[in-house]
Amino acid sequence: MSARPTTHSPSHELPPLPYAEDALAPVISARTVGLHHGKHQRGYVDTLNKLIAGTPYAEMRLEDIITATAGQADEVPVFNNAAQAWNHDFYWKSLRPDGGGVPPLSIRPLIEASFESVDACNAMLADAAIKHFGSGWAWLVLERGKLKVITTVNAEVPATRGLRPLLAIDVWEHAYYLDWENRRPEHVRAVIDRLVDWGFAADNLG
Repeated sequence: MSARPTTHSPSHELPPLPYAEDALAPVISARTVGLHHGKHQRGYVDTLNKLIAGTPYAEMRLEDIITATAGQADEVPVFNNAAQAWNHDFYWKSLRPDGGGVPPLSIRPLIEASFESVDACNAMLADAAIKHFGSGWAWLVLERGKLKVITTVNAEVPATRGLRPLLAIDVWEHAYYLDWENRRPEHVRAVIDRLVDWGFAADNLG
């Protein structure tokens, strides 16, 4: 359903990074982070603001815009830009300098119950991200009390499937190509081994 015009202007802004642009190097360089955050993510936010100007969406939270436009054929541009703005903010929070390693006790038993081991979880997440065809995302999600790994295409988000996202890995080429060229497998494994923020994943359990 299309939104009816209002007189309010959009107010979505590009969220700041949770760390310095060079904090994820050498796995993800400052150049890549600057381009990814400052150009790609900013582009989604700016385009979204243009698309929703003068509509009720301008008054809505990003999550509510995504929910309202998901599956609506006449709102695909709004959904894509809102979802990508949200996905990227979640992605940056899924990473931290000196990440990876052993997950905290608040999530480790659930990982082991769902995948048998942390190593198996990491392997499944890496496999999904590496084998995903084209642009999209690999996610660790919670579904009915159990963890699972999924991928989504382009701008799709787990919440539209009724899943709670815990971690995200961006497998769009702009996320890694400047640093790793076509070596997506090496990039993905380095992200999981050295940057994934398991504390953020645990916090998202609710």
